[in-house]
Amino acid sequence: MSNVNINSVIAVVPVKDFDKAIKWYKKLLGRDADIIPAEGVAEWQLAANAWLQVTIDQERAGGTTVIVGVNDVEAQCNFFAEANVQFGEVVEYPGIIKMTEVIDPDGNKVAFVQDISNGTGVSE
Repeated sequence: MSNVNINSVIAVVPVKDFDKAIKWYKKLLGRDADIIPAEGVAEWQLAANAWLQVTIDQERAGGTTVIVGVNDVEAQCNFFAEANVQFGEVVEYPGIIKMTEVIDPDGNKVAFVQDISNGTGVSE
């Protein structure tokens, strides 16, 4: 399916404690937010047209999953280890993906996924 009108994606992560979350995501991503467009909202640009937005939302906090594509999941794990960010073991679905997950202080899940399908999308 193609829609030439779509030009970006923003993943929204609701949190309860904005200040605590901002500190955690700064550690997770290795830098300050790129913009703070409004009170209680912080955004990191992850790729050309891909953003991660952390926003205060007491009712929805903890129920979100965000999937971030990476070139090398082991390199991402090394970064997490150096930044003292707890992460799960690397799980491999042979011929498809390798991934690890982190859980933010509110229970939101961020998965870091490496495509190992060589463009086939299926295991051989």
